[in-house]
Amino acid sequence: MAKEGDVLLKVEDVRVELGGRKILDGVSFEIKDRTRPGVTTGQIVALLGPSGVGKTTLLRSLAGLDTPTSGRILGEKDVPLAPGSVGVVFQNYPLLRHRTLLDNLVVAGGIAGLNKSKATDQAKALLQRFGLAEQHRHFPSQLSGGQRQRAAIAQQLMHQRQLLIFDEPFSGLDPAALVDVVEMLVEVANMHDTNTLIIITHDIRAALLCSDLVFMMGRNFSPEGKPISGASIKRTYDLVERGLAWHPHIEQDPRFGALELEIKSAFRSL
Repeated sequence: MAKEGDVLLKVEDVRVELGGRKILDGVSFEIKDRTRPGVTTGQIVALLGPSGVGKTTLLRSLAGLDTPTSGRILGEKDVPLAPGSVGVVFQNYPLLRHRTLLDNLVVAGGIAGLNKSKATDQAKALLQRFGLAEQHRHFPSQLSGGQRQRAAIAQQLMHQRQLLIFDEPFSGLDPAALVDVVEMLVEVANMHDTNTLIIITHDIRAALLCSDLVFMMGRNFSPEGKPISGASIKRTYDLVERGLAWHPHIEQDPRFGALELEIKSAFRSL
């Protein structure tokens, strides 16, 4: 059982080279367990950075889909993350097109080692929790974009993973749908104290609405001001320390707007 301050994920000097070109150059950060008395509180960490800086490469390394050229990615007690221990909800929400929504989840449960009866019960419970019970017989093509997103999250939760990575979960959402997704991410994180969500996004405002910690990736620059290949973590924003985490309607706080502007300005130097 993790305690306040215990390290849940440690990324140590991760470097990735592809075709002789540096993509990641010494990425290092830690995510620690954060608690609140009487409230189940998971972690939501946003990873921001300009397009093409290497966020997807880092995602694939964290998820075990690619092996870094060097460096280490460790879970609790400095144990390397086991294959399959990290869930990923990709932007295109991959679901089996020829199976119903319920069957998609049952298949995921079977892969996770559940028998069909238990997988079906768990799938129905998750569909109910995410407001998809009435669509359980629908095929993916019959679902809206928001419904497919919720289904993809439920699919990952069929396996008891405490680390979930979301690839651009706010892309193309209208303001009402954005609020729904932010609330859903907070709910998923707070299902367990050690649940940790890493959100890869360009949407600064949405990231600040739901995160308690923000990392910004960027490149180095030559003395002449030209970008040098190879990204690392350049800035860290702790929203808990700033008093900007875990509050409803936090966007109404003047400090929220000031931080949003600060981060937007920082993008120009990354």
